[in-house]
Order: sequence, then C-alpha cells, then structure tokens
Amino acid sequence: MTQSDNDAPEAIDGTEAVDEGVVRVRRRRSRAVDPTDDAGKTPPSTGKRLSFWLGCGLIAAGLAVLGWVAWQFWGTNWQSHQRQGDVREALQDGWSDGQDVVRTEFGNASAILHIPRFGDDYAVPVLEGSTDEVLAAGVGHMADTADAGGKGNYVLAGHRVTHGEPFADLPDLQVGDKVIVETRVATYTYELDTGGEDLIVPFTAGWVLNPSPVNPKEGGTQPPDDAGDHLLTLLTCSEIFHTDNRSVLFGHLIETVPTPE
Repeated sequence: MTQSDNDAPEAIDGTEAVDEGVVRVRRRRSRAVDPTDDAGKTPPSTGKRLSFWLGCGLIAAGLAVLGWVAWQFWGTNWQSHQRQGDVREALQDGWSDGQDVVRTEFGNASAILHIPRFGDDYAVPVLEGSTDEVLAAGVGHMADTADAGGKGNYVLAGHRVTHGEPFADLPDLQVGDKVIVETRVATYTYELDTGGEDLIVPFTAGWVLNPSPVNPKEGGTQPPDDAGDHLLTLLTCSEIFHTDNRSVLFGHLIETVPTPE
C-alpha cells in the first residue's frame, strides 16, 4: 500500500524524504561565543589593555623624573665635591712645581677660595672661565676680568644649588666679612663692602664685570668710592631654583701676604 507525496512521513530530527531515500540534515544551532578563555577567565578588552600600558608608562616617566631630580640635588653635589678634591690636590702638586696655573681635566685652576664665615673647611678651587664643566668643579674666574690681587675687578661666579653649590650661603654674607684667595705666589684678603642680599641684577647686567663697576640704576647699590682699584665681585643665582637674576657682592683688597719660598 503506497502513500502519496503529501502523505510522506515527516523525518525525525528535521530530515526530509527525497527520491525514496532519506537524507538527514542536521539543523545547526548557532553557538553562543564563550566570552571566557581556555582558563575560564574573561580576556581584557582593548581599552583596558591600553589603560594598563598607559599607566605603566606614566609610572616609568614619574620614576625617571624623580631620578633626575635626585641626581641634580644629590648626585651632582657628590660628584662635584669629588672633583673639587681632585682639583685642590692638582693645585698643590702644581704649585710645588712652580706652576701658577695648573691644567686639570675640568679646566685650568689658579686659586683656592676661602670664606671664613662658611667654616674653616671651606676651600673651593677657582678655575678659569665659566663653562658648565668649570662650575661643576669649583667656582669660575670670569674671563677678561682682573687676576686675583690684581688691579681691576676680580670676578668669581658659582652655583648656589647643585654641582657642589659653593655659593649656597652667599646671601648670608655681611658687610665686613672676609674673602680669602690663595694662589701660588700670595694670599689675598678682600673685605666685603656689600651684603649678600643688597644687590640683585638681571643676568644681562654686564656692568658688574667692568674694571670699575658703576650701577646705572639711580639710587642702586654701588661699590664704595673708597674701595680702591683692587676690587672683588661675587656672582650667583638670586634664587635657589632657576632664575634670570643674579646676586652680586662687592669687596676690596685689604691685605696681600706673599707665599714663602
């Protein structure tokens, strides 16, 4: 007994009859994507990964900045104190050999600066010029100014902070304080005519380097008229951090003691 096509039995599991044969066609159900990885953990999104690496970068940058600051305020001081000791030793050796100016790896050294108010152990070498390398090994004798004890204006510049900070306490100096410059041939003693906070000028104020400096500002601080023609000028930054202004102190020569042969 046959059945018509319309009476063909329905296939189980979604099969259908074709030409007297039954071809099973499995209906595939769409499988939901499992949001977890093989370990059963949800992988981070792209945004979260980006935030993580950005955070790591900011932390690294912060540590780099802190390291740079630490080096500037502590590392450069330690390094400069080592250099100052090396230059002082080179000076003593060179002077014993009859050299007035001693060549070192940091520049030509010519004197040792003593400031009694800063203590008996204050002894900073003086090198020629004002390059970064010179100022990192002592104080600099500004080019084209008088020699120590000589006629004219003997100008010294130094850091107030970092790189040994030899002039860190310069604002504490007062009128009448002594500044002693030791060379191979003699020791020169200057007496300050102005205090550490009496005169602040822009770094462009070239008049302070003149052989006979005169403040062009009416009523401004001047070297005393009776200071003579053997002057001393000390220069440093007027503030602890970066500034375009300079603190300036003036003094005059009061004593010269030749070095014994």
